[in-house]
Amino acid sequence: MTRAWERRRGLMPEDGAAGDVARGGFEPCLLALLRLSVGTGSGAEVTRGRLPRALARTGHLARAAELVCTITDELDQGEELLGLVKAAAAAGDLCGAQALAESIPLRQLRDQALVALVPEWARAGERDRAVAVAQEIRYPHNWGRAWALLAKAVVDTGDIDEALGFAARAEDEVSSYAVDGTEQVLALLVEVAFATGDHERAAVLADRVEEMTLLRGPTAWSKPRSLARVLAREVLDGDLDRLDALLRPPSGPAVGEGGALCGWVLGEEAAQDTVGEAGQAGPGLRPGLRPGRDESGGQGMDLDGGNLDESVVSLLSAGALLGASGLACVLDAVAESADQAVGLALAERAETLLETGDGRDHDILLRSVTLLLARQGCAERAMALADGLDPELRGGRQADVVAHLARSGDTAGAEALAYAIGDRRAQDRALVEVVRELARRGDTGRAEALVHSIDDRWAQGEALVAVARETARHGDPARAETLTRSIAYRASRARALVSLVELSEPSRARRLAAQAVALDGWAPVLEALERIAPRSVALVVDELTS
Repeated sequence: MTRAWERRRGLMPEDGAAGDVARGGFEPCLLALLRLSVGTGSGAEVTRGRLPRALARTGHLARAAELVCTITDELDQGEELLGLVKAAAAAGDLCGAQALAESIPLRQLRDQALVALVPEWARAGERDRAVAVAQEIRYPHNWGRAWALLAKAVVDTGDIDEALGFAARAEDEVSSYAVDGTEQVLALLVEVAFATGDHERAAVLADRVEEMTLLRGPTAWSKPRSLARVLAREVLDGDLDRLDALLRPPSGPAVGEGGALCGWVLGEEAAQDTVGEAGQAGPGLRPGLRPGRDESGGQGMDLDGGNLDESVVSLLSAGALLGASGLACVLDAVAESADQAVGLALAERAETLLETGDGRDHDILLRSVTLLLARQGCAERAMALADGLDPELRGGRQADVVAHLARSGDTAGAEALAYAIGDRRAQDRALVEVVRELARRGDTGRAEALVHSIDDRWAQGEALVAVARETARHGDPARAETLTRSIAYRASRARALVSLVELSEPSRARRLAAQAVALDGWAPVLEALERIAPRSVALVVDELTS
C-alpha cells in the first residue's frame, strides 16, 4: 500500500525543490510554510481520529473535545472522547484526562475511560488517586479489570505486598460472576503472580483461564487470546504440558498399557471424558493431568522438537481444543524471545497440526510457524513450508522468512536466500529487509552497497529510508541527510526526512520538517511536529476549520 501511494505521488522534480527551504530552521518560518501547505481543499477530517488526538497530546485538550463534541452520533462521539482521554493521559495530562473522562455521556464508555486512567495514575506515583478513580467506576463488570490493571502497574514498581492486595480484590470481583472479559482479567493476574514469584498461584489462575476459555467455546471471530498469553508465558518457562493438553483431539485415542490414554493418565471418570460440540470440556477432563506425565511422577514431554513420539502426534489432530489460530497466537507471542529448544518444540507441534488438522485457519498457523522457524535460523525448513503456498502468496511469505532470518543475526544467509526468490518484487522486498537489519546493526556501509542491487526504484528508496535513519541514529546526521537526496520518489524522501526529524536537534529538525512539508504537505510530518513545534497542530486545525 505504501508503495502504491508513494508511486502515485510521483518522482522528485528535476530542480530538486525543497532542498533549500527554511535553511535557518526558525520556527516561525516552519509555521508559515505549514499554513501555506494546508490550503482550503485538503478535505481532512478534523472531528475524529489523528487531528483531535494530536491536539490532546500537545496541550489543546479542550479544543480537541470541542471538535469531537460536534459529532452527532452519541456512540461515535463517546468513542472519540475515550480516545482523547487516552491520548491526554499518555502525554501526562492526567487531570485534564480525568475531567474529560467524567464528562463522557455514555456511562459504559465513561467507565472504560476511568479504567484506562487507573494504571496511569499509579505509574505517575499517585496511587491513592488511582484507587479513588477505580472506586468511581460504576458498572461491576469493569471493576475486576480496573483492580487487575492497578495490581499490574504497582507490581511493575516493585511493591509486591500492595500489588497482591489489589490482585486479590480483582480476583474477588471476577469470582462472584462470569462476564465477558473475565479471561483477560485472570490473564493479567497470572502475570502479576509470575512477577511476584508465586508460580503455584499463577498455575491455579492459568487453570481458570483455560477453563473459562473452553467453556465459552472459542469461535472463528473470538480467538482465545487470553489463554494464548498464559500459554506463551508457560512455554517460555519450558512448560509445554498445558499446551499439549489443549492440542489433544476432542475424542481421545485408544487406551494403552497401564491406563494411559495415548499419553494421558485416566482418572476414575475417564470413560466420561468428552467435549461437546461447542467445545465444552466434559466432567472427566481433569485439568491437573497433562500429556506424558502420570501421577506417580513419570517423565514429562521432551522439549526436543525432533523427539515427538506417536502419543504426541495423536494429540495434535483435527478438532484440537486450542486449534490452529490459538496455537498461532502462542507462536507469535514467543517468536522473538523463545530459545531454540522451545522454538523447535513448538514448530514441531505446529507442523504436525498442519498435517493432521481439519484445515481451519491453516494459513494463519502456517505463517506463524514459518516465521518462528526463520527466527530460529531454520531457513530451509521455513522456505519448504512457504513453497507449499499458493503462488500468489509464496513470494511474500519467502520475503518474510528472509526478514526474520536477518533479524536472527544471519544477515549473510538472509541475503543469499533473498537472491534465490524467483518473484522479482518479493526479492526486492526481501533485500530491503536485509538492508534494514544491516543498518540497524550499524553496518551502514554494507547496507548502502546492498541498496544498489535492488532494481525497483521505489524499493531502493524504501531501503535508503532505513539506512538514512540508522546513519543518523549512529551519530552521522550530515551523511544521513545526504542519503535522503538519493531517494527518487518525493513522498518517500519526505518520509525519510521525517524519520530524521525525530533524531535531530531542534533547529536541524525544524529545517528537515520544513523540507518534508514542502515535498509532501503537512500530513506525513504532523506527529513529528508535535515535539519540535507543538503549536503546529493547532495551526493546522485552525486552517482546516477557518
